[in-house]
Amino acid sequence: MLTIDVFLPFESWHQVRSTYLEMMTSGHVHRFFFLNNHSESSLPAEADSHKVEFFFIQQLFSTDTMRKIASAATADYVLFYLKTQPLQLGYLALERMLQIANDTQTGMLYADSYRLKNGVREKVPLIDYQSGSLRDDFDFGSLLLFKTDALKRAVQEMNETFQWAGLYDLRLRLSQHDAIEHVNEFLYTEIELDVRKSGEKLFDYVDPKNRQRQLEMEAACTAHLKAIGAFLPPDFKAISFNETVFPVEASVIIPVFNRVKTIEDAIQSALSQKTSFPYNVIVIDNHSTDGTTEILQQYKEEPRVLHLIPDRHDLGIGGCWNVGIDHPQCGKFAVQLDSDDVYKDEHTLQIMVDAFYQQQCGMVVGSYQMTNFQMESIPPGVIDHREWTEDNGRNNALRINGFGAPRAFYTPLLREWHIPNTSYGEDYALGLMFSRIHRIGRVFDVVYLCRRWDDNSDAALDVEKMNQHNVYKDRIRSWEIKARQHLNAHR
Repeated sequence: MLTIDVFLPFESWHQVRSTYLEMMTSGHVHRFFFLNNHSESSLPAEADSHKVEFFFIQQLFSTDTMRKIASAATADYVLFYLKTQPLQLGYLALERMLQIANDTQTGMLYADSYRLKNGVREKVPLIDYQSGSLRDDFDFGSLLLFKTDALKRAVQEMNETFQWAGLYDLRLRLSQHDAIEHVNEFLYTEIELDVRKSGEKLFDYVDPKNRQRQLEMEAACTAHLKAIGAFLPPDFKAISFNETVFPVEASVIIPVFNRVKTIEDAIQSALSQKTSFPYNVIVIDNHSTDGTTEILQQYKEEPRVLHLIPDRHDLGIGGCWNVGIDHPQCGKFAVQLDSDDVYKDEHTLQIMVDAFYQQQCGMVVGSYQMTNFQMESIPPGVIDHREWTEDNGRNNALRINGFGAPRAFYTPLLREWHIPNTSYGEDYALGLMFSRIHRIGRVFDVVYLCRRWDDNSDAALDVEKMNQHNVYKDRIRSWEIKARQHLNAHR
């Protein structure tokens, strides 16, 4: 009989009662540990005091909590529930989790679930863990099963003390020696209190109020990259900007498909730039059908605007970018402008191009202000990706989910590598490739306005689409880790 020690966050007996009573019906439970950060520690008569112990903690996900769990656990497995809302186990769920964990000898196991949102029960399929699943917000669900020996070994290797990044540090260190297994079965039901749309959650990780938490996550991830041989020191390949002659110094690249409401704002923003150099605007119209094409045709007499309609019909955003940068009229630097966004003012293009020469970089990333459709500021406000630093940005980039905006590239390098022909994650893949070899310049002042509205492609994604996006970005990171390990092995 395999045994489990169960660790539950404790606020009150009423909060844990149903979870406790349901788990007690399983003959596998050895002991319960209630993790609480307040003085209440009384139990009613229906609780078996011989099987329950209270642990005082300050932060649920801290290093101190992970150490206390490892020290207390004596059963074969540790079951860690991450939420305070009641948990309902599926039929024979604990038995199923133990069976798979034992059969595979995995270090950590997680499963799909049902979630109750506003009283509605819905399926929440998760994605498989891979080497590139380095995001600290990777969704494991809220019920984690650890092999106790693997957990103890990982905790012993945790040589930094974190307030928020303890659990993140634990699973990274565990993954260096043991597998992390995903059970594609819906084994429990939990209550979901965060009912925001996907587009509203998208920028939580760069919210300025989470800065200290992010610094801890960066430290844990950096230690992991060093342990697996994927860490890169701040050594960058030099760049010369005078090897090739270009028709203009810069090109504003605008891929567009069916943005009749916003495309003219974007073009006018690009044309209003005041620069000390010649530039043009290359719009790649991916066979729009909503009137966007007709608006673009109004600019046929504007010599700075190139309206390109690809011959192909299988292009994503990345493919449209490739059409633009491969055009003979593309400038030395290619600068992003999404078809529903605008530059902050008439100085953006000059600032971005100047950064190439000042910082000797192959790619430049600016900072942006979140706005509504009327371009009024909305939370979380300014996104400046302060987590990017000269010393560690190229490593920290493997933890986060994006690089910021606007993005600008030295065109010869872009033509050498090209952009993945996708409509999600293509810019992130490119940023990782650039950062592997070249310095990425940063502009921390706001130079871009990012509009959030219902027609954004990521405004309200269902779980299947979000999983598809996250699997792809994790795969990009997995490829990049292998590339960096290979680079380090041949240094």
